[in-house]
Amino acid sequence: MTSREAELDAALGGLGVVFTKHEHEAVFTVGESEALHQVIAGAHTKNLFLKDEAGAFFLVTIPADARANLKALPAVLGSRRLSFGKAEDMERLLGITPGSVTPLAAFNDAGRVVTVALDAALAAAETVNVHPLRNTATVGMSGPDLVRALEAWGHALIIAHIPILEEK
Repeated sequence: MTSREAELDAALGGLGVVFTKHEHEAVFTVGESEALHQVIAGAHTKNLFLKDEAGAFFLVTIPADARANLKALPAVLGSRRLSFGKAEDMERLLGITPGSVTPLAAFNDAGRVVTVALDAALAAAETVNVHPLRNTATVGMSGPDLVRALEAWGHALIIAHIPILEEK
């Protein structure tokens, strides 16, 4: 655990957020984390770091088994055409690397540059599982507690039904 992660844990504790942390081998994709989904109860997530053509950054969190509809998503976010953000921007703004993307990285965004968009089902979930700034652990907390933490950190937060692509 890094010192920044320890600060994150303390900040969550200071807000009264009850969470559990599960240590595990590094996972870089949702596919690699599927085995963890069987042993860690609750909703699991997929996170997308996006940038729109106007230069705004978004961190979008959806259920792990969903595929975001990137053509319909700009309307929900109030943005324009989206593309995936660069790893350098993610590291600069959120202090994380690809594979470790998490809404908790908003804790590192002191300039509040990145808008976090959280799927409404996850925001209401009894337990939602996310990374704690690294991909070798999973933190579980209630969706309302995750929302409360993001709001306490002063971040623009969008809670919406994130459009997903239907399976064919």
